Amino acid sequence: ENEDNSNIIVIPSEKPNDITLTVERKGAEPEVEVTEQVIAPSMGDFDPRLELSHYKFPPIDLLEDHRSTNSEVSEQELIANKNKIIDTLKNYGIQINQIKATIGPTVTLYEIVPAPGVKISKIRNLEDDIALSLAALGIRIIAPIPGKGTIGIEVPNQNPEIVSMRSVISSSKFQEAKFDLPITLGKTIQNEVFVFDLTRSPHLLVAGATGQGKSVGLNAIITSLLYKKHPSELKFVLIDPKKIELSSYSIIEKHFLAKLPDAEDAIITDMQKVKNTLQSLTIEMDNRYDLLKLAGGVRTIKEYNEKFIKRQLNPNKGHRYLPYIVVVIDEFADLILTAGREIEDPIARIAQLARAIGIHLIIATQRPSTNIITGSIKANFPSRIAFRVSSMIDSRTILDSPGANHLIGRGDLLISLGGDLVRIQCAFIDSPEITKLTEFIAAQQSPLTPLYLPEVVNDSDGASLESFDPNKKDELFADAARLIVQNQQGSTSLIQRRFAIGYARAGRIIDQLESVGIVGPYEGSKARQVLYTDLNSLDQYLKQIGVN
Repeated sequence: ENEDNSNIIVIPSEKPNDITLTVERKGAEPEVEVTEQVIAPSMGDFDPRLELSHYKFPPIDLLEDHRSTNSEVSEQELIANKNKIIDTLKNYGIQINQIKATIGPTVTLYEIVPAPGVKISKIRNLEDDIALSLAALGIRIIAPIPGKGTIGIEVPNQNPEIVSMRSVISSSKFQEAKFDLPITLGKTIQNEVFVFDLTRSPHLLVAGATGQGKSVGLNAIITSLLYKKHPSELKFVLIDPKKIELSSYSIIEKHFLAKLPDAEDAIITDMQKVKNTLQSLTIEMDNRYDLLKLAGGVRTIKEYNEKFIKRQLNPNKGHRYLPYIVVVIDEFADLILTAGREIEDPIARIAQLARAIGIHLIIATQRPSTNIITGSIKANFPSRIAFRVSSMIDSRTILDSPGANHLIGRGDLLISLGGDLVRIQCAFIDSPEITKLTEFIAAQQSPLTPLYLPEVVNDSDGASLESFDPNKKDELFADAARLIVQNQQGSTSLIQRRFAIGYARAGRIIDQLESVGIVGPYEGSKARQVLYTDLNSLDQYLKQIGVN
């Protein structure tokens, strides 16, 4: 209160650095005197890691070095293979000007420069003959090698080297990678650590015959991300119909997993829960796109989070820091054979749309047939990993080209990131290492709960008008009804943003609005139909049902 018998009231403005001063004189109506720009003391950038600021990233020592001592390729082996390749080609009238060898962990690449006038197709057709002369399985001819004027012949080593997960995680290439979601799978045939960014893939299809390394490959992918990302930056949705392969990760539920609010287990194994989880992910995807639209001027999760970190987005309007969500489905075939399009359709929709808002899919199967890997799946998963398969048809189903049928197994794989095929020896990580890794993470301070995905409301869950009790309605029920009718948008996320409440509560309010006939039934990811067109008729109806 000032000397002139007036009160000064400070009213926060919509703009972050504006404060409106209202002078209220006793006995008079308040009037706005002045609005001035005030530079508030800076709070600094928002730190998404603050809640778990003492989190320690896993040390390399948790992983084992599996390298064997007798895995080197001898000079005698190299010379013998070179001579056999030269002799075999000479028998078919093919002269070569040069041959050199590049030794990889399990395969040696022999690069040849044919004499002028030799047709590449002639060499390509000799794949089986060269394999016979070398008495070796898993020979693959690359004609020509992309970017080079040479032809490559890949020959398995007599004593293959085991590539340990430790060796690739500790490599400078992985440690210094600046990718948003860096993944290392192993080493190429040039003995280089292979690292790629999942956000650019942006989804992965992993396939191969039983026992050829698919599960180890999934573990390598998950381990890569656990070594590089903070719990606030990444969440996994793990779907494991076989109930075995991904169970080791259940103990890091509160750190790194996301699940439905009513799910008892962190690893999703029940078929109905799988359907609900995929439906929930489509809702989360739509909610995130709503946030991007509300933020204005951002097109990706990275741009959105940068704006949130700079405190340019108001949490009271529903804005939040968005972690990446990586969905891993271990046996996709079981889901397709059981539920068909109920599974395939939401996966296809997420794959089509979710890249920009940070939801990435990794689906794996040991049945690479066309009824499992359909045209829709292939169209939305340009990045694919193939372990050894039994036939050229299976290889073409996965990669659109032969080659996977010539792999030698034990983690030997081909990866296509939308372009050329790269042959990699997958890094090996065994169960005790995964246990040590997850126990190290689980022993640290964690959030109180895992990340909860949006609730999914089935049509059968709705109540009727007869069962509606005005005394048990949410206190925001009437305000939410007016908001929905005014905007003509039956959206849970609209209620969530406008009233700054959680998704679960907003979902219950929309259910109550449906039960009394203000909005229509649930229609998947679409907004519900609003059944009242103006506020006057709505207010009359609210009085009839006892809502003020």
